[in-house]
Amino acid sequence: MATPVYHIPALLTESINGLNIKPDGVYADVTFGGGGHSRAIMEHLGENGRLLGFDQDLDAWANRLDDKRFTFVHGNFSFLKNFVRFYGYEKIDGIIADLGVSFHHFDDERRGFSFRFDSELDMRMNRASKLDARAVINSYSEEQLATVLYLYGELKQSRRMASAIAKARSMSAIETTGQLVEVVTPHLRKAQLKKELAQVFQALRIEVNHEIDALKRLLEQSAQVLRPGGRLVVITYHSLEDRLVKNFMRTGNVEGKLEKDFYGRALTPWQPVNTKVIVASEQEQEANPRSRSAKLRIAQLRDDDNQ
Repeated sequence: MATPVYHIPALLTESINGLNIKPDGVYADVTFGGGGHSRAIMEHLGENGRLLGFDQDLDAWANRLDDKRFTFVHGNFSFLKNFVRFYGYEKIDGIIADLGVSFHHFDDERRGFSFRFDSELDMRMNRASKLDARAVINSYSEEQLATVLYLYGELKQSRRMASAIAKARSMSAIETTGQLVEVVTPHLRKAQLKKELAQVFQALRIEVNHEIDALKRLLEQSAQVLRPGGRLVVITYHSLEDRLVKNFMRTGNVEGKLEKDFYGRALTPWQPVNTKVIVASEQEQEANPRSRSAKLRIAQLRDDDNQ
């Protein structure tokens, strides 16, 4: 089998610099994928440095690094704390998460991530998972579907699409991406057809893989596994993720509720490293279309934190 083709990492130099890597430190790349970030991290590690590379999709196993300092972890990053402890580390020095979907998933006709192919409705990152896009489309209530399309796809016409899906599936189950596209297309703007189809597929992918819940769990655990002074580096690609990350790095919680002590000082374990979001240069955006929507945020666990 040919090695899967993954994306070129966005904001690679900026994100690696943001980790502030110590040669003998322990790091976690929680979205291993094609291994682009992991390879860059390894270049900065010394003989005693260690790196855990997480991926719930076993396709990424083909990209594992042949290096005694590297450990491939087949698992979801929502279980970060458990895996870190399992591999014998009480605390680590840095976490990097590149939350975008890889070209590999979009280009694999069998996986159902893209409307470019007529394939089975799947969209599971972890193919052992029971919930797939077919189940969402055919078993969720019309109200549930409308909520998924609105919250995760940010589609204003979500109710009309949910109604159309419910009507179509009442006659025959919607089994393929092509059938889904046929049902929702009449409710999309012609001038924005590809963009809004992408939003439909994004919404389903997020629901199938519980991406928002997983991100919340990752963020909440990060302060528990990082050493004081450790870095959290996150690259996002849509506003839902970016809002959560921004809130968390500013306030210590995903809701963005800033608590203060008696003296008016912010009660948060985090110190933002970049006060303004980092985006790709014009040159990188031209060379790598994926970078156009990438946003990088970096925070450091305060040295005076007592966790």
